[in-house]
Amino acid sequence: MNKNISALKRAHGVLAAAVLAAAALSPLATVQAQTPPNVLVVGQIAEPKSLDPHAVTAVNDFRILMNVYDGLVRYKDGTLEVESALAESWTISDDGLVYSFTLREGISFHDGSPLTAEAVKFNFDRMLDEQHPYHETGPFPLAFFFSAIESVEVKDPRTVVFTLNEPYAPFLSNLAYPTGLIVSPKAVEAHGKDFGRNPSGTGPFRFAEWESNAKVVIVRNEDYWGGAPALEAVVFRPITDANTRVAEMLSGGIDLMVEVPPDNVATFAKDGAYTVHEQAGPHVWFLILNTKEGPFADKRVRQAVNYAIDKESLVENVLQGTAQVAAGPIPPAFSWAYNTSLQPYPHDPDKARKLITEAGAEGAALTFYVTDGGSGMLDPVPMGTAIQADLAEVGFDVKIETYEWNTFLGKVNPGLEGKADMAEMAWMTNDPDTLPYLALRTEASPDKGGFNSGYYSNPKVDELLEAARRSTDQDERAKLYKEMQEIVQEDAPWAFIANWKQNAVTSERVSGFKLQPSFFLLLGKVSKS
Repeated sequence: MNKNISALKRAHGVLAAAVLAAAALSPLATVQAQTPPNVLVVGQIAEPKSLDPHAVTAVNDFRILMNVYDGLVRYKDGTLEVESALAESWTISDDGLVYSFTLREGISFHDGSPLTAEAVKFNFDRMLDEQHPYHETGPFPLAFFFSAIESVEVKDPRTVVFTLNEPYAPFLSNLAYPTGLIVSPKAVEAHGKDFGRNPSGTGPFRFAEWESNAKVVIVRNEDYWGGAPALEAVVFRPITDANTRVAEMLSGGIDLMVEVPPDNVATFAKDGAYTVHEQAGPHVWFLILNTKEGPFADKRVRQAVNYAIDKESLVENVLQGTAQVAAGPIPPAFSWAYNTSLQPYPHDPDKARKLITEAGAEGAALTFYVTDGGSGMLDPVPMGTAIQADLAEVGFDVKIETYEWNTFLGKVNPGLEGKADMAEMAWMTNDPDTLPYLALRTEASPDKGGFNSGYYSNPKVDELLEAARRSTDQDERAKLYKEMQEIVQEDAPWAFIANWKQNAVTSERVSGFKLQPSFFLLLGKVSKS
């Protein structure tokens, strides 16, 4: 009891310091006064949608969630390789259909309830079983990740067994993704649809407070199974305007800034008071094209857009060299699956005009959805404006509609049909299967719960993607993905723009921080003077 009271007092003290950190914004105040020692203040790109890992899709949210929850497995530090986490070990049957996990002993959720095999089963049944009493606490947009699960069985309190309906190569990788994080059944039962505002996991930090459009505060989990973190607390502040994030970093209002505008990277790099972090990762920035109706129902017009956009100029002038031109739907970070024979569409306005004339689409009016900021979106407003100008050069009349990130997702994810012709989008993925399977298959259309917002459909692409995820031979998977990339590039359901090198800036008071190829923020080993 004394330990619990003491921990509660410390949490309240840290929370008070965190509130001070979030509130003290004056550039005249000293850095010390603005951000207390051992309380890390992070400048996020947007307000989180939810703190329920099964209910969200944005890396912006994942950056918080990975510090509050654990999965059965996780990505090994600095890689996308899978290692043990809540499960101390696992076995896979020879036919690739049965995965048996043995849980670590003595782990509890932040609400005090024990981690058991039954709790693990609850998590996956909640997402996948429409008859589950808490399935209505969704929706669960990335439950696709676990569609191969036929059953989840509890063998004993520490052993949980997953049986798949077919071999599924990305299964372990998907378990390490935030959709595979394990939440407290007790907390879900207590809060229902409000669980996303009252999260409980097993991670290195416990949830403390969420003040809408101001801050999310998490505090140190003294009993963390992997060892208590050094930081007393972390304050995540949503600062949607990139220039404001920069100003806050320079004035000492935040200690860590993600997604630094390209124009400011050099400024921070030259100042010894800051450290610039860069990390290549599996990122694709693209334009979704509405293939179901309007001008982009014609492949020639979609190809014309790819020729019309000066992607080299975008990368060099707008993004200041912080990215490279994309050639297709799989990023080169997946070196084993990336088709190196593909070359990006060259900037060729004359070729674009020729294709537009052939398709009878001269002067077409286009509605273009742009966001003012979001996960991996790479200066979306300047990028959108530059793309608008390139398309005007070949005769298109492009109208931009700009939205806040979560509003933007609410318009794009349900599909562009009847609303827009094109939309910006960015994905950071954990496996070469993820993005094309969730956003390019016929069966991934929004009305079927997927993210194929442009309604692209090619039976051969469907066939290749299904075969690739069933194969457990990486060489065979690579061959299938490379063929798929060639078809998709030719069909041009997207305008392929850029692959980003993620970045972040920390103040000189922060140590132990590093970026991850997963694009997550892992703060358990970070400290601050």
